[in-house]
Amino acid sequence: MDEHTNDPSIEAPVGNPTGWDPETGWEHATLRRAVEHGVGLFNDGAYHDSHDCFEDEWYNYGRGSRESMFLHGMVQVAAGTYKHVDFEDDDGMRSLFRTALQYFQGLPRDMYGVELLDVRTTMTNALSDPTVVEGWQIRLDGAAVEATDADYAYAEALE
Repeated sequence: MDEHTNDPSIEAPVGNPTGWDPETGWEHATLRRAVEHGVGLFNDGAYHDSHDCFEDEWYNYGRGSRESMFLHGMVQVAAGTYKHVDFEDDDGMRSLFRTALQYFQGLPRDMYGVELLDVRTTMTNALSDPTVVEGWQIRLDGAAVEATDADYAYAEALE
């Protein structure tokens, strides 16, 4: 574990996702924290703030690591959804989603609680029907989490 990504205050997940070890905790707890905030914000339609949560944490990881690939992909997911929902830029969304799908290749189905199989499926479907991202809820630990004031405060502190 890298000390700069260690945070013992990050709670245990529901289930046993990639990144979690019941005996030692989160491999990269700050990644899990960013995911919790980023997914909540995404589900609330705050795509730009969600993007910032993933992007800020992404900078902690070297190129080519699974954590880097996962976070870079999530940055693209948030940016692509933002392109469609806020700007009706479906070509931009498709480009970002294609890149995200490449980043997610070879990653486990469940990274730090995010159900990547569901994310991949939604993005793939959006390539032919962009409207599937409208109201899209990313699942974390099996549930569509809602944003809280703490999620917005976290994103604001990144600025």
